[in-house]
Amino acid sequence: MKVVDMHCDTISHIAEARKAGEELISLRENSLHLDLMKMKKADYLLQNFAMFVSLKDHENPLEWCQYMIDTYYQELEKNKDLIAPIFSYSDICRNEEEGKISALLTIEEGGTAKGELANLRNFYRLGVRMITLTWNYKNEIGFPNRDALNPWLDERMPNTKDGLTSFGKEFVEEMECLHMIPDVSHLSDAGFYDVAAIAKKPFVASHSNARSIWPHPRNLTDDMIRVLAEHGGVMGINYEPSFIGEGKAKLAAIVNHIRHIADVGGINCIGLGSDFDGITTNEELKDGSYLPCLEDALYRAGFGCEEIAAIFYKNVLRVYKEVL
Repeated sequence: MKVVDMHCDTISHIAEARKAGEELISLRENSLHLDLMKMKKADYLLQNFAMFVSLKDHENPLEWCQYMIDTYYQELEKNKDLIAPIFSYSDICRNEEEGKISALLTIEEGGTAKGELANLRNFYRLGVRMITLTWNYKNEIGFPNRDALNPWLDERMPNTKDGLTSFGKEFVEEMECLHMIPDVSHLSDAGFYDVAAIAKKPFVASHSNARSIWPHPRNLTDDMIRVLAEHGGVMGINYEPSFIGEGKAKLAAIVNHIRHIADVGGINCIGLGSDFDGITTNEELKDGSYLPCLEDALYRAGFGCEEIAAIFYKNVLRVYKEVL
């Protein structure tokens, strides 16, 4: 089964090693959750590569993001026999015909734009096609559901009060004009509904699960799932054990989230969003090569071939075809 994954943090590790002057980690083959050999083994069609920036750790988040983007393109160039970047839906089709994996450039932290729409437009020119509006810090765009700068707050309680700023609303509108995809994973509950009120096109929650199955604020409520589905959007199942709700993150627990989301929002709003190389290792999905195990688990749970294909790649491709 082909695989489209909406979120991984692999480039962050490669960029950090490169910046530190340490032995370089190669995208082609490494000991991380994802590399090209693992992706080929599992028949990956497309991988979103997130440029993850922690605002607390980088004095100039824009500069660090640009460094990671350069690292991303350097790795793609070194491995152009196996993988190629995409900027529109037609690029995915061309890469598939050429037998190459597609790479989609994304950013995980809208604060990298530093409150300037000019930087957003420059990100587009650099090839960015999806942005996670916040990570775990407040930024010029809005508020997250977990504020890492206020550890005394109850992390189990979502933020239902603070949403997008006035600039954040302009930011989302400009993203739509540029044919970029807003990503609401990490965003506050209030921010989610602000995006839904603005969006005229599908948006995504690239790496979030179902809050009714496990009450973590990084997961979506049933109402959010329905709203996302009504907008034609997709949420990517995250393999992080603490978001799944089982310490060892058994495949059965992941299937439970998928089943619930299908029951609430329909099969067409579910995709994959591993968060590989940004999460603790999942016992039964240890790295990208293990995706056939999830396919088998879904078959055993009664999902049909077309349903699994929708989850594994077709739903996300539909959004990309409509928006990019």
